[in-house]
Amino acid sequence: MSKSVLIVDDAAFMRMMIKDILSKNGYDVVGEAENGAKAIEKYKELYPELVIMDITMPEVDGIAAVKEIKKTNADAKIIMCSAMGQQAMVIESIQAGARDFIVKPFQAERVIEAIKKVIG
Repeated sequence: MSKSVLIVDDAAFMRMMIKDILSKNGYDVVGEAENGAKAIEKYKELYPELVIMDITMPEVDGIAAVKEIKKTNADAKIIMCSAMGQQAMVIESIQAGARDFIVKPFQAERVIEAIKKVIG
């Protein structure tokens, strides 16, 4: 059975890139959100096995969204995405409860490696 994934990024083309990588590797993208507020709503609605979350987004950023999702489900599995040079934010997101992070621009192998590490 394929694993369900929610993709959260304010850039539509980034969501499309991730979705493409996941689809080609047998993962099921069950939802997308363009900001942290929508991500929290979608998480509660869909309960995906994994969330791939951008850090920098309008309204609610990825770190705040991770904290909220973790309140809903302490076992939520979240992988953060960040652009180069956001080390401090990556550390903060891991402390907030993210399991791993991937750096933009994405390399398909790294995305799949992170997912396998987190949900198998």
